[in-house]
Amino acid sequence: MENYRPRVSIGLAVFNGERYLAQAIDSILAQTFTDFELILSDNASTDRTQAICRKYAAQDKRIRYYRNAENIGGANNENQTFRLSKGEFFRWAADDDVCAPELIEQCVEVLDHNPAVVLCYTMLTEIDEQGKSIKTLSQKKGMSPSPAERLRDLSAPDHNCEATYGVIRADILRKTRLEQNYTDSDRTLLCELALYGQFYEIPVPLFYKRYHARNMYLDMRARMVWFDPSLKGKIVLPYWMQFFDYLGTIQRVPLSWQEKVKCYINLLPWLRLRGKRMVKDLFLALYALIDPSGWQKRNERLYNWE
Repeated sequence: MENYRPRVSIGLAVFNGERYLAQAIDSILAQTFTDFELILSDNASTDRTQAICRKYAAQDKRIRYYRNAENIGGANNENQTFRLSKGEFFRWAADDDVCAPELIEQCVEVLDHNPAVVLCYTMLTEIDEQGKSIKTLSQKKGMSPSPAERLRDLSAPDHNCEATYGVIRADILRKTRLEQNYTDSDRTLLCELALYGQFYEIPVPLFYKRYHARNMYLDMRARMVWFDPSLKGKIVLPYWMQFFDYLGTIQRVPLSWQEKVKCYINLLPWLRLRGKRMVKDLFLALYALIDPSGWQKRNERLYNWE
């Protein structure tokens, strides 16, 4: 079994997810497509997460459980699940979401029949804490034949990066920098993937994204501590980090120089929308240097992410 390579790897990174974790795992184990491995990476949880993970791992040989000795940050933990994976395709899962039984099967079928597609996702239904439907969304993001158009489409702020929960070609994902340690780096990752190929949305809602108090945030800077706990109380410039990451991504991906120029041009809408916030990044950094105590009080109000 050590040399066995499943067709699909599913990476579920979790920290103190006892409330919904069993439901999330059950929905994965109920998939009609069964040739998968499930990697559970526990980020040093202090609740019943470890016990829940060990219970499932003991019951199903497709499950591998890992526990970090300390909290390495949310994005690093998610990236770790991919680095531990063996599959031809990869999908991230969250401890509070649910997927319909046909999700993996239908996504794999699309990828098998469309070599140009690098990521396949489905329509989604937003659910609340009790699992009640809020609304159903169709994003149709990243589907243009033009890499530059896909970049402009996915860098826009009119979506919550739900496509990151699609099924991805692992060989393409391996070429990327994965998620970086700043808020909204999942958007940057989607843009990088889209420069390698098209996305495809299955027009059926097979993914249920849960929204509750623990996964909503008030401030982009405040959420930085989810990515890196050591950043709590420190000066951060998330919009600048993302901007330079976009520039580096366009430069790094193997496109013609003409296509790269189009990508840089198509980044201008993002810059127009985020320019004021980039300036705010700088003003807040200056505020932190001039009035450290006031900065600390602000952090106490906003840095509420675990």
